[in-house]
Formats: sequence, C-alpha cells, structure tokens
Amino acid sequence: MSDNPVEPDPVSVPDQPQPQSVSATRASYNLFSDTVIGVNTRKSDNKFQAIFIGISILVLAAVGSLIAVWNTEWEMPWYAGALLGAFAGLVFGTFASGIFLMFYRAWRHIQGKHD
Repeated sequence: MSDNPVEPDPVSVPDQPQPQSVSATRASYNLFSDTVIGVNTRKSDNKFQAIFIGISILVLAAVGSLIAVWNTEWEMPWYAGALLGAFAGLVFGTFASGIFLMFYRAWRHIQGKHD
C-alpha cells in the first residue's frame, strides 16, 4: 500500500474493459464483410490463405507427376501430370482455406471478437 492518499487501492479498483485493437468502424466493416459480402482486408487471413494455396499447389503437383509416371496406361508425360496436379491444388487450396476461414471467422464473431 502506498502513502499517497489520492492513489486508489489496487484491490478495490473495478475491472475496466480492455480497449479493442481495432476501431469501431473497422469492427463493423469486418462483421459486415464476413457475414454478408465484402473483401477480407485482414493481412493475417490473406497470408494464411496464400501459404495454404502455395503448399497445396506444390503437394498436388508432386502427386500429379508421380501418378503420371506410375500410370503408364495414360501415356502422359510427368510435367502434364504436374500441371494437372497444380491446377487441382489451386482449386483445392482456394476452397479448403476459404471454408476454414469462414468457420474460423464465424466462431470469432460469435465470441464477440470482430478483429
């Protein structure tokens, strides 16, 4: 306890709400763009989606080239399998990461966190 009579006792100070990391305008835009329609401007979401899509493209391109090499009935060169796999990775990565972000952001909005 301090000797200053003006300073409040830390035990009796009521809990103050923590300031939000985003402004009220940004929070309402995020809520509207996530639930109705709009562009997602969160750098963390865009970075996650770009990395996920990139990894999906690389993995499925490798799988496509291996399938093209091992399946001799198709008479397809390895690079054609890699191109088909890369396209499949692009489509899969876009949809899978978008669906994940949709559920993640819905959960955050339910919790009242509109960051």
